[in-house]
Amino acid sequence: MGNVPLVGVEEEFHVVGLADRRAAPDAERLLEHLDGAEFFPELQRSLVETNSPATPSLDELRTHVRRLRTRLREAAEPLGLGVVAAGTVPLVDLSGDDISAGARYERMQHEYQMLVREQHICGVQVHVDVPDRDTAVQVSRRVSPALPTLLAITASSPYWRGHDTGYASYRSMIWQRWPTAGPPGDVTTAAEYDTMIDELIASGTISDAGMLYFDVRPSAHLPTVELRLCDACPDVDDVVLVAGLFRALVARARADTEAGRPLPRARHELLRAAGWRAARSGLEGDLVDIGRAPGGPPTLSSPSMQLRALVEELRPWLEEVGDHEQVAELAEGVLARGSGAAAQRRAFGRRGSLTDVVDDLLARTYGERPPSAPAETVPSAPELLHGYVPPRYDEAVDATGAVRPGYGWLFRSLERLGPRGLAAAENALRTEQRARGVTFPVPGIEPGDDGERLFPLDLVPRIIESQDWAHLASGLEQRIRALECFVRDVYGRREIVRDRVVPASVVEQAPGRTRAGALVPPDAVRIAVGGIDLVRDDADGWVVLEDNLRVPSGIGFSMMSRRLIRSVLPDLESPSEVRHLDDVPDRLRAALAAGDPDGPDGEAALLTAGEVDPAFFEHRLLAEAMDVPLVTPARLQVTDGALFLVGGGRRRRITTLYRRMDENELATARGADHRPLGRALWAAMARGRVALRNAPGNGVADDKLVYAYVPEMIRYYLGEKPVLASVPTLPCVDPLAREQVLDRLDRLVLKPVDGYGGAGIVIGPHAGRAELDQVAAAIRDTPAGWVAQDLVGISTHPTFTDGALRPQAVDLRVFAVQSPGAGGVPEVDVLPAALSRVAPPGGMIVNSSRGGGAKDTWVLA
Repeated sequence: MGNVPLVGVEEEFHVVGLADRRAAPDAERLLEHLDGAEFFPELQRSLVETNSPATPSLDELRTHVRRLRTRLREAAEPLGLGVVAAGTVPLVDLSGDDISAGARYERMQHEYQMLVREQHICGVQVHVDVPDRDTAVQVSRRVSPALPTLLAITASSPYWRGHDTGYASYRSMIWQRWPTAGPPGDVTTAAEYDTMIDELIASGTISDAGMLYFDVRPSAHLPTVELRLCDACPDVDDVVLVAGLFRALVARARADTEAGRPLPRARHELLRAAGWRAARSGLEGDLVDIGRAPGGPPTLSSPSMQLRALVEELRPWLEEVGDHEQVAELAEGVLARGSGAAAQRRAFGRRGSLTDVVDDLLARTYGERPPSAPAETVPSAPELLHGYVPPRYDEAVDATGAVRPGYGWLFRSLERLGPRGLAAAENALRTEQRARGVTFPVPGIEPGDDGERLFPLDLVPRIIESQDWAHLASGLEQRIRALECFVRDVYGRREIVRDRVVPASVVEQAPGRTRAGALVPPDAVRIAVGGIDLVRDDADGWVVLEDNLRVPSGIGFSMMSRRLIRSVLPDLESPSEVRHLDDVPDRLRAALAAGDPDGPDGEAALLTAGEVDPAFFEHRLLAEAMDVPLVTPARLQVTDGALFLVGGGRRRRITTLYRRMDENELATARGADHRPLGRALWAAMARGRVALRNAPGNGVADDKLVYAYVPEMIRYYLGEKPVLASVPTLPCVDPLAREQVLDRLDRLVLKPVDGYGGAGIVIGPHAGRAELDQVAAAIRDTPAGWVAQDLVGISTHPTFTDGALRPQAVDLRVFAVQSPGAGGVPEVDVLPAALSRVAPPGGMIVNSSRGGGAKDTWVLA
């Protein structure tokens, strides 16, 4: 660590009264008790600034930042004051009398008027040593494309004058009003920079060089380059993270300058747009990526993707000064807890109190655990809930029309938007979906004006409480383990049939039983990915509706739903932690690759039928997220008993194939050699040369008739009582059961055994006489093809439809992945990427193929 560039920070703080938590114009009184070498006044008399010494070490920097904050607190509290490190404080009054003394500040107030009175805002400035001002100018231009990510990290100003602004960094919006704020000027040398200053002074726009408020600039008073874009940070770790990243950015920019590499070509307006997006969303919505595809168009990507990519790109320069391990750890920490803006919204959501927000900020500024607020109060939301009458149990609104406590924070946010704001958000959502190509074509349903049917996504998230999730995860793990045992058994020794737990006819006549299923190696995990559909019929009752063990879809749509909702409504923030979905692709890939025939050296691919598949968007998204090839049968070939991906004049061996196309279609599909692929692929699988996830033949365990026996499977294979209930099911193949069904058609739900996507289901209480007569005839004609179930009172959930909230039926698809475990017993991982599906108004069937939609599902930690 020879010539390590020094780094230092200037932090700005709000002075607040401890009695009322409002901004207090008492900085001068506070400064009388502090050493003038490290503490300074700011433009507003309610603000104070600290300057840390320049240090070579991030650990030393952290020590100094904490020391200065502690000294501020020690001086402030005896005066009945506190200090807050955040872009804004929620409770502030604008007054022309609150400007600090001094000719410069008085001149600014006269010249800029209301703009000066609005500057009750705080930032953190980071300084890094550079050898000369020419280098500083070059560095300023080169680091600019990466700075919006740093703003997103520090975004901590959602509230302004008692209101939620809808921004994560409203300070940025106020700061950008200065005539010289924004990306650095189009200059390349110190001489050009000085000429620009002279011209701006001559124009009367600024009075001195210190009034150049670019996002990054050569310091006006130090031999450094200065980062000025960021909000003040409540958490010291975020200050250290930004300082470490900025020093590495400066080091990379210096290396590029010395190597004569061209300046980045990002346009000024695009840099401003990326900064605006970071200010709007913070770490809670997608960011504009303008730096990782030179010459290509900007893209939207998740904050986690951008920040992790930035840390990896800067790794050589971080390692050079010994910062990489710490910066990588701090980056993961801020991604896990979210931005400072999100923390403030969580504090507000508990009771709807802005004083709770200030208390939270005070605690974080001092490095203490934020106080726990008393029990939630619940808003009435009269405008949004006008005319909202649930027909049965509703998850968010009780029978009296009152919002349930767990949804209080959500309705506070939605009420602020109102119906018009929600309609605007819905339009923005559709625009984002078109831009990202989030579609789900359905035969028989007309596409939109763009020729595609957008994936029908609702604005209002569904909340799954942590205790509910723990119950569901336990029950789903149990169910998947039992179903795995069943599939292995019925393609092997058939002990469950021998012991008369499941009738032989149920297995032998199962529509999903196939010859290929018998070829799967006995130790292979057959259900690598399972999707279990559940409904809630009251406050406590979760019931399994069906199992999907062949090619269950929805994981990718769940991930994209989160990104879309966070993008258009980034200010929605639960007081409790919501489980992140960022690691879902890694968990899915790990489960798929476990047991690969070639071990860690194996290569995986995702198999799709192509764009003809309604879920093709999801296939593409998951392949990209897992960083595996997306392939069709036409690109695959089996040679010498092994599977190869063919194209571009070469071939690559594939040892794990994530199968996302129907088994029967795959059996007849033609490969790269124009021969049917299925038989050769099954043979390669049987020899252990390729692993198919999911295995063929899983359909033997997920039809509507086999469903009736799953509780007995759990007892038989696991020796356990089922955690989750199933709907009582009458198999029409049984004469006594069939007689009951035909006598009660108008009170039952009739399902074809091999039905898929809601097709063929008849809901007796909602059916007409002709439809009931038709299904009765079908049952008499093919009794083995039908089952009947009692009608479950599926819960409803507020859904924004036709400009208003309406109670619509919802189900829940939860995904579990399996991988080989110790002793041949698979390990089950229940993913938080749950997909809530919504029936049309007044309907009960949620499938997209029957006009249903979906919701972002927030699983609380």
